[in-house]
Formats: sequence, C-alpha cells, structure tokens
Amino acid sequence: MAATYQAERDRGLTRLLEIVRALPEGERPWCSGVALAAGTASGPLAEESFGWAVRYAAYDERADRGVELPRERWVPVRHDTLFDLASLTKLCTTIVALRAVERGLIALDGRVAAYAPECTAAAEHGITVRQLLTHTSGLVPELPLYEEDGVRRRWARLAAEPPVTPPGTARRYSDLNFLLLQRVLERTAGRPLDRLVQETVTGPLGMAATRFTPPASWLPRIAATEDQRRPWGKADRGMLRGVVHDENAWALGGVAGHAGLFSTAGDLAVLCRALLAGGGPVLSPDSTELMLSAPGLGFEVDQPWFMGELAGRGAAGHTGFTGTSLVVDRARGVYLVLLATTVHPRRRPGDSGPRAAAGTALARAVE
Repeated sequence: MAATYQAERDRGLTRLLEIVRALPEGERPWCSGVALAAGTASGPLAEESFGWAVRYAAYDERADRGVELPRERWVPVRHDTLFDLASLTKLCTTIVALRAVERGLIALDGRVAAYAPECTAAAEHGITVRQLLTHTSGLVPELPLYEEDGVRRRWARLAAEPPVTPPGTARRYSDLNFLLLQRVLERTAGRPLDRLVQETVTGPLGMAATRFTPPASWLPRIAATEDQRRPWGKADRGMLRGVVHDENAWALGGVAGHAGLFSTAGDLAVLCRALLAGGGPVLSPDSTELMLSAPGLGFEVDQPWFMGELAGRGAAGHTGFTGTSLVVDRARGVYLVLLATTVHPRRRPGDSGPRAAAGTALARAVE
C-alpha cells in the first residue's frame, strides 16, 4: 500500500511539474518565467524553475507583443531568482501586526486612530485594526497617491480618505487597509515597516533573500516586471527591474504595507513550513490559528479560483498582481508557492487558471 501511495504521489507531482513547466511556453505564454516550491512542514516535495527572468527590452503597443532582447541577453529563472511579491507583502505585514498584538502594542479591535491619530478619516468613522486585516473598513480599493506631490502629501491624502460603506458592514478588498496598518505598526513600534519585517519575520526565519528595496548588487538575480507606461500603467517608468512594480508603493519610497517585498520561492517555502508547524518562531500557535482560519486575517481562506482543489478544508493564502501566489493547506499538511512574471513585458487581465491547476495537481498528489 505504501508503494502504491508513493507511486500516486510521484505521478501527481509529475503532473504539477508539467503544468508549471508549460507556463512560460507558447506564442503568448502565461508568464515569462516561474519558480515553484511545494512541500510539507518537514521539507520540500518539488522545487523547480522554468523560463526567463529577463526576456524583453520593451513592449510594442502597436504590434501588441514584447520586443525581445538578443537571445544571449535572456536571463533564466534560477533557484535564487528574486521576484517582486506585490500583494504577498500583505502576509508579512499581517504577521508583524499579530506579533504586535501578542506584545500588547495594539489590539485587534482597537481603533486605528488610537495608534495613529493623524488618520483623521479612520478616527471619524471608528475603523479598527481587525477591519483593516479583514478588508471590512469600507475603503475603496486604491487611490492614485502617486499623483500627489511628495510623500507627505501622499500620506495626508490617505489619512483623509473616508470609507464609502460603514466599517464592518461589507468586505471590499483594498490596498489602503494595509497602508493604514503600516502607519499603525510604525507609530506603535517607533520603527519603519522594513525594519519590523526584518525583525519579526525574515530575520528569525533566516529569509536572507527577502527584503524591501533590494540593493543594486542583487540586480542580476532579480526578475524584470513591466515596461510600465501609460495608458496601461499609471506612471511612465519604462522597463522595471529591481524596483517595486506597484505605483503607490514606488511613490512611497518602495516600502509599503501592501506591496514592495522581493523574495525567492525558497525563502517563502521557509515561511510556509513555519506556518504549517504552528507559527514558531514568528507567531504563537494561537495567533497562527486565528490568522489562517476563516475569514482569515490578511490571508484569504478557501479560494478555489487560485487554490484549485487545495481549497475547501481551510487552505489559506494570497496572490500578487505581478504573478505571485502562496497557499498553505494545513489539512493536507502542504504548501504551494508560485512566483511568476506575468507582467513582463506588460500587464494583462488576470488569469488564475494556471494557479488553480497547480493547486489541484498538488492536492491530488497528496490525497
């Protein structure tokens, strides 16, 4: 029976690799390159990389295709390639927040304005930390903070933005929630978010390849993202590599609660294994349980649109606009990390079918 189970697992993992290997292939591939990490609390099941971290010099809007670099300048995705995590950053911000709760610096049901009184709209409407983490603050999904002149005015606009529905009455996913949460965490700890993430998450876990604003010396290892130009982008920045893709995070200096982290699939696998094992050394088991259980704090729970058949038993995870995703399935004891470059050379309408297919393949491999 053990041999049969192992054979079935091997076939399932082979199918997973087939799905991921195909993602950078074809006339119009889903991504330029991708790194996969799947495993259990005790170690990896599959760690592979396919395609190209850098392939295009620009995007040709008239031909609606990428302008390829000379073939000798293409850079393959390797095990140590760093990707712009986009909204996977929110997961580390969440862990920092729950650690602050454990330390008594903030309370989940404490009001944002009690910790960051400059957030005047949050004060007027009584928005709480929990509402930020569950996207029930009533705030709009995003604001064009990058249009404001200077970082101070950008933060001021965010602080004055009122909710469009009463807090606590409806769920609306919003990057603004995690920018306000960043403000709360920085005010209560007296240190910037990048330092808090290093102290709370990446340092204790030894995630040495995970950080905001990576140094120039890391550039050869970083995957390119987008030839960011209007009208498809919100700023005219050209081909991006080693600087955050998200326009608001960029406008705020590259360190933001909702986006800005860069990392490798291997580093995120370390985080996933810690969560499967109960959260140590970054969180207590109780905090980890609260964070990963429905409705989820920072994490999305049981979302088949990107988790596939991993969803349904309490799987928790998130996606990122640049093509990233992470799923922790405690019921099956497995995790799945996909870091891809779906916006290289240009952003396209989101298609999470490949993410879901990968999740289904892993679920069937370990059933």
